[in-house]
Amino acid sequence: MKHLKALAIKFIVISIVLFSILAVFYSASLADIFVLSVLVTGLAYVIGDLYILPRFGNLIATISDFGLSFIAIWLLSNMLFEPPGNGILFLSFFSAILISSSEAVFHLYMQNKVLGEEEVIYVNRSYTANNFQTEFSEEQPDKDIIELHKKRDEDH
Repeated sequence: MKHLKALAIKFIVISIVLFSILAVFYSASLADIFVLSVLVTGLAYVIGDLYILPRFGNLIATISDFGLSFIAIWLLSNMLFEPPGNGILFLSFFSAILISSSEAVFHLYMQNKVLGEEEVIYVNRSYTANNFQTEFSEEQPDKDIIELHKKRDEDH
């Protein structure tokens, strides 16, 4: 369930970024953007979030997500869109920057909520008669104070 929620969040973020850039600046169809979002989300989640993030940390995973998103968007856009234009390289780069900046925050969510192992602490509170310990001491407040004063007087 945790992975499905994380995938949904990642898909929504990538879809918003791709729709905002490709639909406005490249006039791509909604179906093409949906397919591109699904493919980029799947690749980035498996490679970046499940493999690289636990092993190398947030910074390396964000950098690799940038490269992965850039290459995937650029190659898949050239395959999906009919006349591949010259501007798709710049749009892919700009999309990858926006996606990787959101991935840095998403990785914190992944580390805390999805990948973090829940710590289970078991406390054994069973006591038997043999487990009790007692401390014995003799308290003599008057004598202790007098000896303390004597020691101070001897030091001076």
